[in-house]
Amino acid sequence: MKEEYHKWFSNYLNNEFELLVFGHSGIPVVFFPPAKGRYFDAKDNGLINSAAYFIENGTMKIYCPDTVDRQSWYNYSIQPEERVKLHTAYENTILFDVIDFAMHETEREKVILAGCNFGAYHAANIAFRYPEKVSHLLCMSGFYNIKQFIYGFYNDDCYFNNPPDYMRNLSDNWYIEHINNIGIILGAGSNDFCLSNNLELSGILNSIGISHWLDNRPGFGHDWFWWKQLFPHYLSLIKE
Repeated sequence: MKEEYHKWFSNYLNNEFELLVFGHSGIPVVFFPPAKGRYFDAKDNGLINSAAYFIENGTMKIYCPDTVDRQSWYNYSIQPEERVKLHTAYENTILFDVIDFAMHETEREKVILAGCNFGAYHAANIAFRYPEKVSHLLCMSGFYNIKQFIYGFYNDDCYFNNPPDYMRNLSDNWYIEHINNIGIILGAGSNDFCLSNNLELSGILNSIGISHWLDNRPGFGHDWFWWKQLFPHYLSLIKE
């Protein structure tokens, strides 16, 4: 399959940023790796090969951006306020350098966002905050609450980057309508330590009338082995 490597200077992060792209055409899929992951993790752990059918036949084009989790949420050497600022810079890099690039390159008006573990947080948070850019949200074994990283510090930036909080209080009809236009899948397994996070988020979505599929798989756990089964299945359900 066609593979491209991109590296550029992110003005938002004030640092270099890396991206792998797989495929020659199709619906753009932005895939976020697990916590503290790298842009090559999906390839190295076989997830890209699991979706080879869709990539090679031109149905999907997959974009795998880097993360700055180690420098932001997981960086306990800096104050929580600085962690949130770094996350915002990362989000802007994804929005304007990755998503806009993917939409331009594929001539599409929306992207699919996907991720596993903390990558599902990135996917869901961007989808809920910028639903006009997203057609589908594919979360696998996600956890979505960032309060564990900020030790009681909480400002508006924290609130609006913590889906369990801002989604629970969502009342803006524009957001509700646009989020309801996203095909949302929350995938987890009975042996997945993040199952409770998905049950919680599903309950919140139900409470505000957001349609979605909670895919609770008996016997499934929390690892690439399981995600490589879920990812191609979820892609197979997407119709243009």
